[in-house]
Amino acid sequence: MGKRIIPRARGAGGPRYRSPSHRYRGRVQYFPFGSMSAQVVNILHDPGRSAPVAVVKSDGKTVLQIAPEGLQVGSVIKYGGDVAIGNVIELSNIPEGTKISGIETYPGSGPKICRSSGVFAQVLGKSGDKVSLQFSSGVIKDIDARCRATIGIPAASGRTEKPWMKTGTEWYAKHARGKVFPRSAGVAQTATDHPYGGRSKRPRPSRTVSRHAPPGQKVGSISAKRVGKRKG
Repeated sequence: MGKRIIPRARGAGGPRYRSPSHRYRGRVQYFPFGSMSAQVVNILHDPGRSAPVAVVKSDGKTVLQIAPEGLQVGSVIKYGGDVAIGNVIELSNIPEGTKISGIETYPGSGPKICRSSGVFAQVLGKSGDKVSLQFSSGVIKDIDARCRATIGIPAASGRTEKPWMKTGTEWYAKHARGKVFPRSAGVAQTATDHPYGGRSKRPRPSRTVSRHAPPGQKVGSISAKRVGKRKG
């Protein structure tokens, strides 16, 4: 009798595959709307993120924010102030071409977009109550002009340039977030370990699988309406 395949074990959410969120610093957020000043009291490493987080304090209240490049302990962050590194400003008041991060999806949602290290968006233009933003992927989106964003690029942008050098280093980094590593392709496994496994390569099993398939068979595109690259 074989054991459960990895996709099924991960879906069950056992301790081996559960993300150790008890080690994470917490959610990043903005202070409520209004003009105010806050001070950076500390900059911390967050095991759950690629970018460092800044501990920002104002009037006895403390929040975590993604630390942009150039921010340091003692820096003053202004809400609704001038365009300077770390300041949180509404999109309608940010000049075109400015690099921003920690963008809200709707007014008051808190930072939701461009929160990873080195990821940013640029303000392309403004039309009525919408602001056009271009992301690093090239995608252009229109967002409510009342949404806020942080001026600057999230710190640690050179993270991907450093090689792992040793497999053990990568293993610890992946397991700090509950990622599976090392990962074997399904076709490289045995038939008892994965539906794609075994020596026979033809005929290949269908990539799409029924919603009502048994748990050990649910790999690939589950109950997919369509497959392939979208055209047009």
